[in-house]
Amino acid sequence: MKQRLYSVYIKNVLPKLKEKFNYNNDNQIPSIKKIVVNRGLGQSNQNSKYFDYFLNELAIITGQRGVITYSKKAIASFKLRKKSPVGVVVTLRGDKMYAFLDRLINLALPRVRDFNGLNKDSFDGFGNFSLGLNEQLMFPEIDYDKINSICGMDISIILDSKTNEESIFLLGELGLPFSSNRI
Repeated sequence: MKQRLYSVYIKNVLPKLKEKFNYNNDNQIPSIKKIVVNRGLGQSNQNSKYFDYFLNELAIITGQRGVITYSKKAIASFKLRKKSPVGVVVTLRGDKMYAFLDRLINLALPRVRDFNGLNKDSFDGFGNFSLGLNEQLMFPEIDYDKINSICGMDISIILDSKTNEESIFLLGELGLPFSSNRI
């Protein structure tokens, strides 16, 4: 079964993109390739129970189990050894990607306090979009009473578009709320 947001992309967004940017070939039309959800663990790298907890929490949020990332080199000022665990990452593709993006747009972001839209300056110049969340409580799957600590996460939406303008139009048509004015 295809996700609701994928159906919106196929039926509504693709024709608008093709018309606005005058693509000659359907393969030129940009699409979302993957979504990467990353959480750095900071000082909690001393306790291995945190990694299992954060892996399970990200699995609840994204619908897919992640992997633990390890440091590549030692940094004495951070008290970090080589190959010690430093974070958790989940890469979403296909139906799970569209399901997560749909929940992010329609359930999680509206629950953020004092939310005025996402900043359009968060694009990297190649059409990829990144945003940081301060807490995981905005996702309805997370039970407030069962969390160990409030931690944020980084979400990167990787697209195969050539410019930021194409990506802003595509994500805006999918419903991602961008702020209309710069602060």
